[in-house]
Amino acid sequence: MSAVQTENLRRVYPVKDRRPEVVALNDVSLTIEEGEVFGLLGPNGAGKTTLVKVLSTVLLPTSGSVSVLGHDIVRSTAAVRPKIGIVLGGDRGFYLRLTARKNLLYWAALYNVPAKVANQRVSDLLERFGLGERADYRVETFSRGMRQRLHLAHGLVANAQVLFLDEPTTGMDPVAAREFRAMIKELRDEGRTVLLTTHDMAEAEEVCDRVALIDRGEILATETPRTLGTLITQYDRIDFEGGDSDLTARILARPGVESLTPLTDGGNRIEISDPAATGAALALLVEAGITSIQTSRPSLEEVYVHIIGDRGLKI
Repeated sequence: MSAVQTENLRRVYPVKDRRPEVVALNDVSLTIEEGEVFGLLGPNGAGKTTLVKVLSTVLLPTSGSVSVLGHDIVRSTAAVRPKIGIVLGGDRGFYLRLTARKNLLYWAALYNVPAKVANQRVSDLLERFGLGERADYRVETFSRGMRQRLHLAHGLVANAQVLFLDEPTTGMDPVAAREFRAMIKELRDEGRTVLLTTHDMAEAEEVCDRVALIDRGEILATETPRTLGTLITQYDRIDFEGGDSDLTARILARPGVESLTPLTDGGNRIEISDPAATGAALALLVEAGITSIQTSRPSLEEVYVHIIGDRGLKI
């Protein structure tokens, strides 16, 4: 059984004044396996948050089917909600004037967690996420990183098996973001399923088993971060520093060498179109006394820009 499955999912927002309806999700079909960290990447307005809201039963699909742990989210909403947790960013979902402990106990009560179980679970979660010493402080006194850790504890207060994390590290400092990513890996090791929406390519490459690129409500590609690089090239690239025009000419003359371009840091990159050319190009570099050589595959960021473009904040 898959943790999450959608088939031909469509979500449309009607608008007034006879303007065209807004299609937020269009024919989205994806499968997320149990125990998987699945990343969702896309620009602003791509449909990431709408998809999370549909999967977490906050929004109804306009058409298509959605199931979570084998339960249809429309017909069996009551069966789905106790099994899922939602981790949002910022201050959403908290009562800032209540303490961290009281916030979690409140959410546990909404999930109908028995009081004795809730008290122990809340204490355990606060300790686990490094908030034990601040458990009885108001949330309004917490830093951004502390609030995000409290969000994660909130997502687990009902012992959720599927977690939806909507850009959880936005605005975090590097240290807090690193700690949060480590927590995500721990959740996977426990067998929990995580859907992570993010703009951070390094984050997706580090923690996600698979990623999907979404743009204008449509899934463009779904693969492991490394495999997505084959959408640009199937073969390794070779980066090196040094050399002269004679070396450049000899490398470009080799069959299977697609191009040789300068990099912004002063080095050069060889693009290979035939795997047999890799060894020949490396041999020429070593022959010429080049010692700074590195082979690589396209990064997730390069794939993202290649497929979606560099629209930035534009929708």
